Amino acid sequence: MAKYIAQIIVAGAQVVGRAFARAIKQEIEASQEAAKRMGQGKTRTERLANHKLGLSLDEAKQILDVSKLDKEEVTKRYEHLFKINDKTTGCGSFYLQSKVVRAKERLDLELNNQEKGKESQGNTEDTSRAKT
Repeated sequence: MAKYIAQIIVAGAQVVGRAFARAIKQEIEASQEAAKRMGQGKTRTERLANHKLGLSLDEAKQILDVSKLDKEEVTKRYEHLFKINDKTTGCGSFYLQSKVVRAKERLDLELNNQEKGKESQGNTEDTSRAKT
């Protein structure tokens, strides 16, 4: 009798062990795939911003439903979505509201990076003109 109980315990442990190993393998593959998607063809600055805020630029655009990076359009969409997802209105969702905030932060970061890029190009052109 003890022999059969021991065999059942060993068989159960093997099944659980295989399922656990399979789950870990799937999780590793999923995280590697997500890492590829987040950093695919991006500059170092974009990868750092994606990692910092947990959203890619494309995801942020989809959340706020903007097609191009325009500060006024982003602000308008943010205010609208933030207001309709406010928990005090009764039908809002804190989770959705936080996604809207993160999306705006990501788009603001990108807009700031673009402005800095334009300023540095302007400074480079000014210094090259001054040299000639």
